[in-house]
Amino acid sequence: MTPAALAALHAACFRRPRPWTAAEFAALLGQRTTVLAALPDGFALGRVAADEAELLTLAVAPHARRRGLGGRLLALYEAEAQARGARTSFLEVAADNLPARALYAVRGYAEAGRRPGYYGADAGAPEADAILLQRPLGGAPTGPAGVPESC
Repeated sequence: MTPAALAALHAACFRRPRPWTAAEFAALLGQRTTVLAALPDGFALGRVAADEAELLTLAVAPHARRRGLGGRLLALYEAEAQARGARTSFLEVAADNLPARALYAVRGYAEAGRRPGYYGADAGAPEADAILLQRPLGGAPTGPAGVPESC
């Protein structure tokens, strides 16, 4: 996916935090630490530093949700991060983003911390905590099947 395509899909998925621009995606893609897993209608983007992977964003087009694409993208991202030496993956998610939290739980992510009020009230959404999640890479994820997806 091009930076412009990534930005367009991100804008279709996010209001809070604000969608990223094509220039921001281009800058990330220019870094050797960046990991991009992309399929039609979605992508997962993060970076690997030493033995840690940080998922920065995951987006699934609204018309393609609830079909397992988010889980496939996350699995591809984790496999590439592990191939680059990551042994742990972590991310943050808004406490009120229940579909995303369910997806991460299925993939084996567990709460490792919380940032109260991290996401300020904006774009018509109330303030929300950021939940920090992590999981070791290399093991099979566990959790219930049939979890809905989110951007």
